[in-house]
Amino acid sequence: MKPRILVSTTSFQDTPGPHHEMLAETGWEVVKARGPLSEADTRSFVVDIDGYICGDDAITRSVLQQASPRLKVLSKYGIGVDKIDVAAATEMGIPLLFTPGVNHTTVAEHTFLLLLALEKHLLFHTDSTRQGGWDRRTGREILGKTIGIVGMGRIGKEVAVRARAFGMQPIGYDVYWDQDFATKHGVERCQDMRDLFPRVDYLSLHTNLTSETRELICAETIKLLKPDAILLNCARGEIIHTADVAEALRSGALRGYGTDVLDEEPPSENHPLTHLPNCLVTPHIGSRTRESVQRQAVAAVTNLINAMRGEPPLAQVNPEVAVQRVVE
Repeated sequence: MKPRILVSTTSFQDTPGPHHEMLAETGWEVVKARGPLSEADTRSFVVDIDGYICGDDAITRSVLQQASPRLKVLSKYGIGVDKIDVAAATEMGIPLLFTPGVNHTTVAEHTFLLLLALEKHLLFHTDSTRQGGWDRRTGREILGKTIGIVGMGRIGKEVAVRARAFGMQPIGYDVYWDQDFATKHGVERCQDMRDLFPRVDYLSLHTNLTSETRELICAETIKLLKPDAILLNCARGEIIHTADVAEALRSGALRGYGTDVLDEEPPSENHPLTHLPNCLVTPHIGSRTRESVQRQAVAAVTNLINAMRGEPPLAQVNPEVAVQRVVE
């Protein structure tokens, strides 16, 4: 019987590239779904599958129990595993693979897309000319401004490099600190976020979603920022407290918010952040470029194939789980 593989990530499916040929050449049966899938939808799709290339689907303990014992490999397309019950996968002996180091360039670029669009009133101006108008607002330069980066991993570092190219001053916070990089690129280290927040013109979030970072940006921490600060988020929507940020945007405590992620994806029609004039929301496409999709997809398929054949994957979230051969 051919192995059955579920693929749910839409950018994987919609972007041409060698990942399609790699998967087809296995001869395995491929089942497709349009994610991100809710827990109920995921449960319905994981019946009788051997491998799973997943995006931001809700993969709970209940889902894994539904997929057990046939599911042998979880290959995450991307790096964020906060929607996956890692502990349950580990307990059930399911290797969870992921693809670090493939999307840092495009996410950093997207961060500056959001920042420049806010500072130059891009949507207001393009909407005006499309409607036959010539309305104008005065924007701001980013030259000489201070950008605070929370999370100095691969993406945070790329943001710092680009900030320097724009003539900005990057300062950063992370528990793990690459001093060689910081010295080379002139990034000042802040010892804690209460030191960083009051000093920045722009605050850019690039940290993982953990119990410590969940709702990190809330009414209390927003008070630490300058009253005309702009917040940027290309990490996870749950890092902010949505209601508090929305209120800060309405009151002027925050001048703007540019985000590629929300706490609810896709959002409901009345989501607090999607109708505010000083909030730009893109639909979680910060890493969705042809180049980045192909890198992520090739890595995800390589991980899947290697693990199904009992060979070491490129990267594994739970390396304590042994990879077992499923096919010859």
